[in-house]
Amino acid sequence: MSITSAMYSATSGLTAQSKALASISSNIANSSTTGFKGTVTNFTSYINKTTTVDEQVGGVIATNSRSVSRQGEIQSSATTTNMAVNGDGFFVVSDKASNGEVAFTRNGSFSTNSAGYLTNSEGNYLEGWKLADDGTISASNKTSTDSLEAINLTSIKGTPKATSTLGLEANLPSDAEATDSFTSDVELFDALGNSNSVTMTWTKTADNTWSVSAANPTKSSDSTVTTGTISGFPITVSFNTDGSLASATQTDSSGTVTTVDPSAISFSVTGWTTGASDSAVTMDLGTADGTDGLTQYASGDDDPDIGDWTSTQNGYAPGSLTGTTIDESGIVRATFDNGETRAIYQIPIATFANADGLDSETGSTFTQTYESGNYQLRTAGDGKAGSIEAGSLESSTVELTDEFTRMITAQQAYSAASKVVTTAQDMLDTLIAMKR
Repeated sequence: MSITSAMYSATSGLTAQSKALASISSNIANSSTTGFKGTVTNFTSYINKTTTVDEQVGGVIATNSRSVSRQGEIQSSATTTNMAVNGDGFFVVSDKASNGEVAFTRNGSFSTNSAGYLTNSEGNYLEGWKLADDGTISASNKTSTDSLEAINLTSIKGTPKATSTLGLEANLPSDAEATDSFTSDVELFDALGNSNSVTMTWTKTADNTWSVSAANPTKSSDSTVTTGTISGFPITVSFNTDGSLASATQTDSSGTVTTVDPSAISFSVTGWTTGASDSAVTMDLGTADGTDGLTQYASGDDDPDIGDWTSTQNGYAPGSLTGTTIDESGIVRATFDNGETRAIYQIPIATFANADGLDSETGSTFTQTYESGNYQLRTAGDGKAGSIEAGSLESSTVELTDEFTRMITAQQAYSAASKVVTTAQDMLDTLIAMKR
């Protein structure tokens, strides 16, 4: 190797170590960046020519590569919309709310922006499958990013639900006289979310036997306004001698009496004046021979009355959004102030055959390449996609102790290479001086 070759080799060493220092600097700067994947510097010996008796060494070439597939530590976060992927997958994001360029990231620092979209700290919009009312993915093609849309939480509206189940718990006083009657009110919602009140009358007809009738529903805010026609009453309820519920019979409009299951008595409301569709309701008075619904015990009062009255029903009026939750399968659920909870989106996870082959657009956003292979959209928990941990963030994969060790090594190698340059310069000066 000539003196000039030595200088060229040392110069390549300076260049390579400078590149290594740039990698170290970037890693240290991003040691707290969510989802950041650290880079490493690979050194390759560059040989110009090799023979059986000699080797012409040309120095070193340095290349930086990013370990995209490396899993960072998952840490908890106080923000419920922050997420981390515990596995090999990536969130799908876009640079615009609609028709944006799709990219992939591990940066799950998502929060709701002023327009209601979930965006991360880099301003990227989180993409997801919109769910139908039954909780299934509405898109017909779930394999393409074209089936995704930017997740918007404020556009979600609460929907009403008609009452379809009614549960009653009460104690009918066994010390009441025959023909004594008592009333109680229950709330029913129609399909449009209007609240209606139904007055039920409980009449003791004989020992251990009661008749239940129901008046037509009225507006909850104005009992003088009738809102529909109720059918399926009267109902006769019998009790065992120990006060437990025995059986129930139902009389239809033609006078036919039918024995029914006291925990599944059907009645209906038709002709809603609110414009709502007809309602079919299943009423639960309790289990036969049980005490989980209606009972008949003595009240112990001089003036007996219904005791321990409780009614539950599953209808509700339209509600306002109060919050969202995200589970480990990526289902985004909206909760409303009327008690409704509804699945609205599912967050997909994208996987690649070679994640380390992805192109880095920013510190934690990547795009697909030939080397990475095509993306595959999966649901969380499917294969290597990994699960989604809400209220968490994936930390940077940078280890400061490793970076400082690399920095010391790079600095020493850089100093040594610079010494080679100065030494070669001294040798050249000596060679030139020989001519004088």
